Amino acid sequence: MSVPPKTKMTAEEFVVWAEGQPGRHELVDGEVFAQAAERIAHAKAKLVVFVALQDAVRRASAPCHVLPDGMAVRVDATTVFEPDAQLYCGPELPPDTMLIETPLIVVEVLSSSTGRNDALGKLVGYFRIESVAHYLIVDPDSPLVIHHRRGEGSDIVTRVIRDGDITLDPPGLVFPLSALYGETH
Repeated sequence: MSVPPKTKMTAEEFVVWAEGQPGRHELVDGEVFAQAAERIAHAKAKLVVFVALQDAVRRASAPCHVLPDGMAVRVDATTVFEPDAQLYCGPELPPDTMLIETPLIVVEVLSSSTGRNDALGKLVGYFRIESVAHYLIVDPDSPLVIHHRRGEGSDIVTRVIRDGDITLDPPGLVFPLSALYGETH
C-alpha cells in the first residue's frame, strides 16, 4: 500500500495522484486516507449491487449509467469519496472522466472499519452534492439496506429495508431486496 502524501490536496490534485497509486484512497478536507483491504463478502456485495442497479436501469429503459467502485465523486473542492457503486443520468460521460460531478445514487457497502463513517460522515457529505437523491448503505452479511433519500428542503428521509422492493425514484428504478441477497434470505 502506498503512503498517503502529507500535504493537503484539492480534488483535482487528488485524482491525478490517486490514478498512479496502488490501492484505494479517499480525500477528506484535503487529507488523503488509504482504504482498508476488503473481505470477500464486501466485494461480492458490491458486485451484486452493481448488477441489481444495472438490471433495474435496463428494465426501466432509464437514461442512466451505473459505475462500480473505482470512480470518484467530488463532494467539494477538497473532499472526494469513492462509493462502492453509483449511478448518474443523462449523456454518457467521456471515457477519460475521473471525477463524477452529478451522481444521482451512491452506494456504500458496510465494513467493520468504515461503518461509522458510512453512516455519519458520508451521509452528510453525499447529501451536500445537489444531484444526490439516494444514498444506500448495504449490509454485506444480512438482508439489510438503509435507504436515505432527499426529502423536502434539507430533510433526509430514511427507510430500513429488510424485505420487499427497493424503490429509487427518481429515476424510476425498482428491484427486490432478494436481488442483493438471493431468495434464501
